[in-house]
Amino acid sequence: MSSKLEIDAADIDGIAALHGIPATYEDLQGEVREVPVSTRRHILKALGAGDLPPAGLSPPQMDIDGSTRCYLPPFLEADRLWGVSLQLYELRSSRNWGIGDFADLKVVCGVAGAAGADFVGLSPLHALFLAQPSRCSPYSPSNRKFLNPLYIAVDQLPGFDEAWVDRELLSGLRASETIDYQGVTTLKLSVLRKIWAGFKDGDVPRDEHEAFRQFRAARGEDLRLHALFDVIALELAGREGGRGWSDWPEEYRSHGSEAVKHFEREHQDEVEFHCWLQWIASRQLADAAHHARASGLRVGLYFDFAVGEAPDGSSTWSRPDLVLPGLRVGAPPDVFSTSGQDWSLAALSPRALKAQEMRPYDELLDASMEYSGALRIDHAMGLWQLFLLPDGETPAVGGYLRYPFQDMAGTLAKVSHRRKTIVIGEDLGNVPIGFREVMEKAGILGYRVFYFEPIEGGVFDPSRVLRLSLACLSTHDLPPLIGWWRGDDILLAEKFGLTDEAGAAVSMRERQARRSAFTRAVRDADLVSEPVAGLSEPSGAISEEVFIALHQLLARSPSLMVTLRLADLVGEDRATNVPGTSDAYPNWRLKLRLPIEELASSSLFTRIVAAVASERPKADSG
Repeated sequence: MSSKLEIDAADIDGIAALHGIPATYEDLQGEVREVPVSTRRHILKALGAGDLPPAGLSPPQMDIDGSTRCYLPPFLEADRLWGVSLQLYELRSSRNWGIGDFADLKVVCGVAGAAGADFVGLSPLHALFLAQPSRCSPYSPSNRKFLNPLYIAVDQLPGFDEAWVDRELLSGLRASETIDYQGVTTLKLSVLRKIWAGFKDGDVPRDEHEAFRQFRAARGEDLRLHALFDVIALELAGREGGRGWSDWPEEYRSHGSEAVKHFEREHQDEVEFHCWLQWIASRQLADAAHHARASGLRVGLYFDFAVGEAPDGSSTWSRPDLVLPGLRVGAPPDVFSTSGQDWSLAALSPRALKAQEMRPYDELLDASMEYSGALRIDHAMGLWQLFLLPDGETPAVGGYLRYPFQDMAGTLAKVSHRRKTIVIGEDLGNVPIGFREVMEKAGILGYRVFYFEPIEGGVFDPSRVLRLSLACLSTHDLPPLIGWWRGDDILLAEKFGLTDEAGAAVSMRERQARRSAFTRAVRDADLVSEPVAGLSEPSGAISEEVFIALHQLLARSPSLMVTLRLADLVGEDRATNVPGTSDAYPNWRLKLRLPIEELASSSLFTRIVAAVASERPKADSG
């Protein structure tokens, strides 16, 4: 008997719709696009859908009941908060090892707290690929349940000995304008192994060993498999380049294989070492979170939760049952990216999550909320739908898969209350009709970027920004304000072939219109003294007065939370990341030019934070 899924498109329409796979979708320009039958079959196959839908199956609905609402602290209703956001790796200091670390984070928290801030925001701290340090995007993690050990402040650990450090290598890592991830990994792992040897030999109090034992027991099988993954990858790196598990020899691709069991027995100490790295990273992050609160940051640390994981990383190797095989997450074509986007991320299976009563999703969120007072959900629309494309295909043939929104949002709200964590949803891009309304109903703050907010009749009105939101000037995918004002991102897009000359010219005209709207807005708000025509320097650069005024305008918005980009506060102009590039630009590698030791005395920093703090004074409530 032939499979129902192979009969005709009409039958596919009905079965796919019941599983949350629409036959069409509307893009950002309002154009309705058809999803090929072959794509919907791919998604059905990945879901493990049978020949016929189970009795009683109904399509997912984008709705929640009244009890589903994320945690909001009482002081957030009384005050409008502000904070500072940064990339942890970008911090430059006289003591770090060529990459920002958890000790540097404590310093910044102290400076921010003294300035009146209520949180410090971070890009994802998820575990990446120790065997492939060049895979450094925090948004393409190996495993979201664990941390990146490169953020460990090695010199702060008990048992550390300066004699173990390669001083020449360290000097070069500190002096480099970009992060040498391979060098940092080599140096840190070599010294950490020596500290581990002393830990095993009893060079620490007995209760430390007990704390490590309890950590391993609490993290369980997931921790063991993540550590084992890293050990295998590092072992293979010396022989075969350390690629992800999909390129490993066949006998290692399943964590339950006899070859993997034999490997683990032969490398037990190394597996324990990598478990210990996670314990050390967790302890230092917990210490930083405690220091943040002690420094006066009422929210504390604000983390970022990536939308998915690399398809060849630790998570998919450890729990292949939870992901949709043969599919990648991306974005549909639009006016900014006519070919669409392939984010090369694996998607969780909604059927697998529901079959396990959402426990894996609960555990995943809990791992990110454990030390955070706020959590930003990257691409929050993933609570409802993800754009998927089959392996080997372009985004042009992709389609959406819908998730059980009530279960997803309900789990998010439950963990949010358990951990007392504010939830922010990054709702940029192709946002479904009604999604922002249901976000608000669920107590999820929206994400408002001034660069993208509407301009009507050439006027930008910050008072129209949504109150239940976190507002900012820009994101990590755009240059800091100085570079954005000049149009550096447009020039880079043209240079790297991401747009043509005509497209760049259109973008520059649009940028000029937004600059003009911003200058009028700060003038109308009496935040600058100079006439509108003179708000830029002759070179086209933004004047310092307008630079500060725009931050003050941001602070005047009704948003419950606003965040200031540290790169702006120290006068940086270079983009953190240029989407669509890999080796052409040093994505996720640039350090800030100003060392954190000079942050509190920086004139630009002090002027901006003073202006913002005056607009958002901190009440006495705790």
